[in-house]
Amino acid sequence: MPQVRPDEVEWTAIRAQGAGGQNVNKVSSAVQLRFDVHASSLPEAVKARLLALGDQRITGEGVVVIKAQTHRSQPMNLAEAMERLQALVDSVATPPKPRKPTKPTFGSKQRRLEGKSQRGQVKALRGKVGDG
Repeated sequence: MPQVRPDEVEWTAIRAQGAGGQNVNKVSSAVQLRFDVHASSLPEAVKARLLALGDQRITGEGVVVIKAQTHRSQPMNLAEAMERLQALVDSVATPPKPRKPTKPTFGSKQRRLEGKSQRGQVKALRGKVGDG
């Protein structure tokens, strides 16, 4: 698994949102982490899979932006943001297995056609009752 190097990550301390009492207005304990995928030392295949993700944390320029604000201390928020970035990289580290095309079996085709004909008979019998 490729590791994210800490020197390739930019982080800034920002004020946390939400409840926190008087402390939240004084202390910048939340962390915003920015990781430029193009300029990183990750393997090219991992970079391509990471950029191909439809993740909203990845900008159009190929920068991963992660915000961590669950903890009251800045170092803990930084550690959590780094863990989340590493988890994102680990999720695309292994290439997906190629799909092996398969065919439906003869028996499954027969069962499907029998079910269709039975359903058609049920619908055909729903007509108006004739003058018998």
